This record gives sequence, C-alpha cells and structure tokens, in this order.
Amino acid sequence: MNITVVGAGIVGSAIAHELASRGARVQLIDSRGVARGATHASAGILAPQIEGHIPELRKLAAHSLAMYDDFVRRVERASNRSIEYGRNGTLQVALDDREAAMLAGDAQALARNGVEYTVLDREAARRLVPSLSDRATSALLVPSHGYVAASALTEAVVDAARAHGVRLITAAVRGIEGGAGKARVTTDEGIIESDVVIVASGSWMVPSRPAEGPSVKPIRGQLVQLRCDAALASQVIWGQACYLVPWSDGTVLVGATVEDVGYDERPTAEGVRSLLSAAIGLVPSLERAQFEEVRVGFRPKATDELPIIGRSEAMPSVFYAVGHYRNGVLLAPLTAALMADLVLEDRERAELALVRPGRLANA
Repeated sequence: MNITVVGAGIVGSAIAHELASRGARVQLIDSRGVARGATHASAGILAPQIEGHIPELRKLAAHSLAMYDDFVRRVERASNRSIEYGRNGTLQVALDDREAAMLAGDAQALARNGVEYTVLDREAARRLVPSLSDRATSALLVPSHGYVAASALTEAVVDAARAHGVRLITAAVRGIEGGAGKARVTTDEGIIESDVVIVASGSWMVPSRPAEGPSVKPIRGQLVQLRCDAALASQVIWGQACYLVPWSDGTVLVGATVEDVGYDERPTAEGVRSLLSAAIGLVPSLERAQFEEVRVGFRPKATDELPIIGRSEAMPSVFYAVGHYRNGVLLAPLTAALMADLVLEDRERAELALVRPGRLANA
C-alpha cells in the first residue's frame, strides 16, 4: 500500500515509522521539517495519571505509556541513536495547605485506580529532592511516570522510518482529496497521489475537498529552557503553576503556558515571567540557572480534549490523527498502532470508539 502522511511531528512520524515497518510505502510531508511544530515546544512528559484528567484520556494514555519501553528500544535500534528517556516518576509538590488537600484527593484517585504511589511529608520530599523550596508541605510520587526528549525522539523516529524506506518531503500542503481507493495531496511543489492520506498535522489543519474535517483549536504553549551546573533531580517536578523536567546534562525545561490566542506564535515577556516565577517558587536555586531559550508551539485541542483518530466520514481514503493537545508525545505509540491496524488490516481496536472523528459532529 502507498500511503502519504501529512505532518512530521511526533504523531505523524510515529505513524509513518509503524506503517513502513509493516511493509507500506510511505511519504512523510511537512512544510517545516521534522519536529518543528508542537513537538518542538514539548517537554516530553509521560504522566497519564496527571494529564489524564478524564477517564477516557487516562485510559488511552496509560495504555500508550505501557508501550513506551518497547517503542523507544525499537526506535533506538532502527535509527542507531540513543534517546534520553527516564521512568523515575513524577513528584507533585504542595506548597500550602490548600495544595496539600488537592494532593490528598489525587492520592485517593490513584488508590481507586490501582496505581502505585507514595505520599511524602515535607522531610521525605526534601530528602528526595534537596533543592525543593522549604515551603513544600507534602508531595505525591508516582513512580511509573517519566519523560523523553521529544525532539530528539522524533528525529530518531524519522531516521528509523527512513531505514524502512520512508521518503521525507519538505513542502507546504495546499489541499487533500480522497475518494474511494485513491487520495491526492496538493503541495506547493506538485501533486502526490497515493492509496491513502493520513492527516497528522496538529493545529495546522489542511483544506480538503469536500470541505470536511475535525475541528481543533490551537492553544499556544510557551516553554522555557534553563541550564544548571548539575542535574536538579531524577523526577519530573510538578507544581500547581508549572512543571520542571530535569535532564541528565543539567538542562531544565519549565512549562508550560496555556493560551487561547489563535495562531500568534510569538513568545511573550508575561509568559516567560510567569513560568520563571513559578519555577523559582518550587526550586529557589533556579534563580541562578542560565536562561537558554523560550520555545513556542500550538497544542491542537478538540472540544472534549480527546484526540481525533480514524477514517474521514466524507472521504474514505483520508484518515485523521490530530487533536492530541498536551499529550502527543505520550500518545504517539498507541496512535501509530491504532492507525496501522486500521489502514493496513482494516482492524478497529476498541480504543477507536473513544476517538473517532465523527463523535464531535453534533458537539
């Protein structure tokens, strides 16, 4: 089967790799190149019990997290790259009694869902992460969580896909058509015909004919990159106003704003200030960290905050894998498997019932 995937972020790249590894001929198209959209501004957090704030999303995210060890091993082997990936947990920190009460509620929810966790008092939390603020009153450790270097992972996925014959095309997509048995992608460099088109372009939805497609809203997220002289912690640190992702080389990612501002991709002083203030409130020593950069990306948000995965209802040769909002990196392995099963084997796994494109038609 000849397949065109539109969008070379983590979701589109993972789909292209999965399809090609199962024998499909795949073209991967993106106007900016690999990992230059939302993926570029992702902290790569793998935390379904925090991000999965509704049961359906939590179920999908936990399933995808269970696939991650194998996913990373496959990509590293096929790409001959090493990817920074850790599963040392998340540490949610309370800085006052109100936040401590919220953490206690989170712990009860974890217990109901059968998820391993540990509640730490002030002293235990600071033994685990000595740099925590002395305002910390308690913390919640979920050891199954982790993080991955999102851009490096995506670049490795594309290298692995190329090893399976995927062709990467850098071009702007102007339109998509997909009747029975044939699909067409119009780019600014010509027309590409294939058996199937998969739209995985995040917030950058592509015009189609007939005019149809799921609606996603771009939500701007700003992410600050700092550098410390030594690694800050082994765990992802999560507060009420920001999260911190410490890497082994001393890099610390601080995220992220959530801004409904349309397609305004400019970073702002207000966004950076709010993130730095919250980060220093959690870990005061970050006041002395080096400021490296601010990244901006658009998180593609559907109305119900679930991804949109499945066949177009109007164009039988077009499929969608969009709307992953804040969890594209986490949901990439599951999305790739769902899409490959559907496109190559016409097999609909049970999870597709939660994410089918037509579910939002009357929302």
